[in-house]
Formats: sequence, C-alpha cells, structure tokens
Amino acid sequence: MTLEQVLILSILAATLGLFMWGRLRHDVVALAALMACVIAGLVPAGAAFAGFGHPAVITVACVLILSHGLQTTGAVDWLARGLLPRDAGRLASMGALVGLGAALSGVMNNVGAMALLMPVAMQLSDRLDLTPGQVLMPLAFGTILGGMTTLIGTPPNLIVSGFREEAGLGQFAMFDFAPVGVAVAGAGVVFVTLLGWRLVPERQSVAGEGFDTGAYFTELTVPDDSKAVGLTLRGFEREIEDSDAQVVGLVRNGVRLTAPHGGRRIRAGDVLVLEADVEALGEAVSVFGISLEDAEAAAAQVVEDGEEQAGPDGAAEDAEGADTEEEEDAEEDRARDGDGQIVLRELAVLPGATIVGRSARDLRLRTRHGLNLLAVSREGHPPRTRLRTLKLKSGDLLLVQGAAEAVTGFVKETGCVPLGARDLRIPDKRMAIMAGAIMVSAIALVTLGLLPSAAAFALGVLASMVLRTVPLRQVYTAIDWPVIVLLAALIPVAGAMQSTGAADLLARFLVGTVSQGNPVIALAVVLVTTMFLSDVMNNAATAAVLCPVALGISATLGANPDSFLMAVAIGASCAFLTPVGHQNNTMILGPGGFRFGDYWRLGLPLEGLVVLVAMPLLLVFWPL
Repeated sequence: MTLEQVLILSILAATLGLFMWGRLRHDVVALAALMACVIAGLVPAGAAFAGFGHPAVITVACVLILSHGLQTTGAVDWLARGLLPRDAGRLASMGALVGLGAALSGVMNNVGAMALLMPVAMQLSDRLDLTPGQVLMPLAFGTILGGMTTLIGTPPNLIVSGFREEAGLGQFAMFDFAPVGVAVAGAGVVFVTLLGWRLVPERQSVAGEGFDTGAYFTELTVPDDSKAVGLTLRGFEREIEDSDAQVVGLVRNGVRLTAPHGGRRIRAGDVLVLEADVEALGEAVSVFGISLEDAEAAAAQVVEDGEEQAGPDGAAEDAEGADTEEEEDAEEDRARDGDGQIVLRELAVLPGATIVGRSARDLRLRTRHGLNLLAVSREGHPPRTRLRTLKLKSGDLLLVQGAAEAVTGFVKETGCVPLGARDLRIPDKRMAIMAGAIMVSAIALVTLGLLPSAAAFALGVLASMVLRTVPLRQVYTAIDWPVIVLLAALIPVAGAMQSTGAADLLARFLVGTVSQGNPVIALAVVLVTTMFLSDVMNNAATAAVLCPVALGISATLGANPDSFLMAVAIGASCAFLTPVGHQNNTMILGPGGFRFGDYWRLGLPLEGLVVLVAMPLLLVFWPL
C-alpha cells in the first residue's frame, strides 16, 4: 500500500469508529474526517467544500423543503383521512397505515412521512388495543422501506445516483429503483402487517399509558369554583383511584403539610401535591376543575422526589428561575392574549429539534414560551435528575402544559412532534392542492428527463416560496442541516478513496478473499455489509463510503456496476436493528417505550427477508 492509501484507510477506520461510538453527532464526525483529509493532503483545500454544491446534496435539501410544504399545508392529512379505515380490524388498519407510510415515503422524505403519521399511529394503537410501540415500529420500518422505491425517497438513493454520474454512467432515473424497491418494500409491508407487529416487545409506553407514577410530584392549585372544594382528601383520592394517583402533600397559607390526614377537607387556594401519571392529571383537571397553572401566581411545578419548595402564596418555584416581577407580568400577558385554554400535550423530540442538548432552564420554557415541563420519559423510564436541569435528547418524550397557542408556537419553533390530538395543524385545502401539485410537477420534470433532479426540485422550491405553500421563514428551518453537512463532507472523502486507489484495494480484497471471485457472492457481500453498517452508522454516510468500493468490485470482476450500486441503495435503506441507524427509528424510541435492544426482534427477520427477496431481483433486473 502507498502512504496515501494508508492515510485514507486510517481516516476511514477512525471515522467508522466514531460513528459507532455515537458520542459525537454524525455531521461533526464527517466534518472531522474531511478536515483530516485536507490536512493530510488527500483532498485539495480548494475543493474541500465542493460537496455542498453536489447535485445529490442540493436535491436532498430541496426535497426536505417540499416535504415540509406537504406537512404544513395538511396535504397528507387529507390523504390519510380518506385512505385510512376508521372501523377496520387490526390487520386491515395496520396494513393501511404501514402501506400509506411506505407509499408517502416514495414521493417525499421518509422522515417527514413518519412525523406526519406518528399521531395517527398513536390514536390507532388505542383503538386496536395495542401498545403504541406495536404500531409505531411497523410504521417506522414501513416508511424506511418505502424510501427505497424512488430516487427522492431517501438520501442514500441520491448519493448512489450521484456516484453513478461521476463514474460516467449518468444518473439513475426517478423510478429506476422501483423494480427491486417496490417488491422488497411490498414484501416487508406484508410481513410487518401479518406477523411483524407481533414480534414487537409490549413495553409500557409513556405515550399510551402515561409516565411512571412513582417518579414525579405535581402541584395543583385548587380554584374557588373547583368541585374539589369541600371534599376530604380521602374522597378526592377515591374519585381518581382508578388512575393510581394519591395526594402526598398539601400547601395551605404558606405551610406545607407532608402526608396530610385523609379526613382534612380541601379549600379554595390549597395546593395539592399529587403523585400521578398523565391520566390522573387529566382527570383531576376535567373532573374537579383543578388548575395546573394559576394566572395570579406562579404555575404548578413538577418536581422529582418531593424536593420542591412552595412560596408564601403556595405556588411552586419557577422551573426556569424566572423570579422577577417583569417576567411574571409578561407571562400573565401571554395568558391573556391567548384563548385561556390550558392543555396537556405529549411531544416527541426529533433528532433535529432545536431543544436537543438544552434544559428547560436553558430554554426559559415558562418565561419565553409560557409552558410548564411536567415530565420527561427517556427510553421507557424517567430521568434521574431534576427536570428543570435535564439536558434533552432526541427520542425523549415531553409532557408539557400551557395555553394551546403557546404549545403550537413551541412545536413550530423547536421541531418537536405532538403525540396527542392533531389539532396543531389546520389543513388548508387550497394550499394542500398547490403543494401536492408542485411536488408532482417536480417529479414529472425528472421522470420525463426535462431537467436534472437538482434543478427540477430547486424549481419546485422556488414555486413553493412564491405561492407560500412553505412560509418563507420556514424555508431554511425545514432543511435538516446536520444531514446536509454530513453528505457534503463525506463526498470529498469518498472521492479521496477513489483517487488514492484505496477503494480498488478494498474491492480486490473483498473479491479475492471473501467472494473468491464469484460475482453473486460479491453482490451478497456488498448488500449485507451495507445493511450492517447502516445499523451502526448513518445510512447516508454508509452509502457515501461504500459506493466507491462497490464500483471498485464491479471493475475488478468486470461486472455490471449498476448491480452493485443498487445493492448499496437497498442495503442503506434497511437499518432495522438499532435506534441509531435511521432517524425514524430514533423518533419512536421514547413514544414506544423502547430500549436499545428491542429493535432486532422485528428488525433481524425483516433484514433476512430483504436479502432473500432482493438478491434474485437484483440478478433479474440488474444482471451481472
């Protein structure tokens, strides 16, 4: 090996190790790899950032914006309402939901399709008497499978198409992925509908059955007109005993009583310290008219292990540390400006949400947004630290309380997904039709060969901006910038693998040592290797790394390069074993109550099915 080959392979090995380690974000690792290549002289400094102008990167960004337009206008809401059965049984309902998710992922970004259908899945789980996870995991896997059917369904397909063009073979057409992709996706959808959902562990899901009842203490203020006034504490608990809530403390006239006597009667202005789950909170508010937020005092505050201290007026300490009179006045002004409706909402934190890595105190959640953070669930169990200082992570599930308008604004600003009723998006039929027409027109331009994909979808973005199907202030926030940086940074690194001959070196090793010169075995090796790496690192990064190797293998064997590129595309769309391989897997981690090791139970047989279906189809439609 030459020195350049040793350097690029060492950088690649370190990059893969950092991806698997998971402590650093994928885009940070990719940028570090690019800078290492520049310092080592493997990538010219003048071409280091050429990846940001790569057609695949431009297309990914534009598709994300157009997909956002389909979300915000409610285009998919109309579609879901018309296609999903309301009173069907488990198999029909599950098949319709997973099938719709797969179909949507073929014409829009599959992460966006998953985000749109998550609230529908949560509601469906209640109607079908299933845990949320038993619906969410099949839906997540269905949307991932659907992305492999078209050029724009998932970023790896665009990356593969870009490498094909750089090899002098031209780009793949919009539906070149369909012959194999549709069959594989269809087999996967049928499998998860008929059998796969039964393999999903039945976890206690915070989204479906509330938060762990022993972990949090909530303070509830009793207003003058509450039905709880005059009741004994024992009688109050009796009314909500089905939800396993109990009163563990009482604040009256500035005096806090721990374990108060059950015969003590509740008075207006009392602050009840309640150990409860989500259902108990909702029942207390609706049945007894108890307020979760007092407009004339600080709002009730959830605490861990009863460590909260009440102020002189019986109100809880502000979770964000806002203790000035001006901040309290501003909070009251926001309450008066809204419609006065206080709601509870469960929000899932997406990988790209702006609140990742920040706490409620950092966000100034109450003083800036007018919201209370009532509880957090992480991987099916409550956090160990105080809520107000807990650094939020992607996959967390938040229970927030506040005015409906404040919740809506928080969701739009931060990029979280509401898991409750879908009242945070009001579909606009006219705008939805325009958003759908723009997307269909862009796809038609690419399909008919009138414009390259990057130009066609950029034109679609321009039309969306002019027609306002995507609000101008959301055009750039709709882009998943970590994914863009990841792709743009790894494209020059992959180019260095080719220019140094390292890709050919790896190809010769795999062909000579593993496949023994057999092209069919080599094709299977590429497919399985891509699937494995996609499970432990980002799937787009996997495609960028393995495309040069796939091209090198085809050249060594004198085989059809399209066969191996398609194997990379299929394998990169099959990250089913871990929550880190694909964003859709991360999104369901909290709402489904899943643990890291829960994914393989459905994911492993599904990946086996993909190999069995894809291999013969690759040989038929893309012969060696």
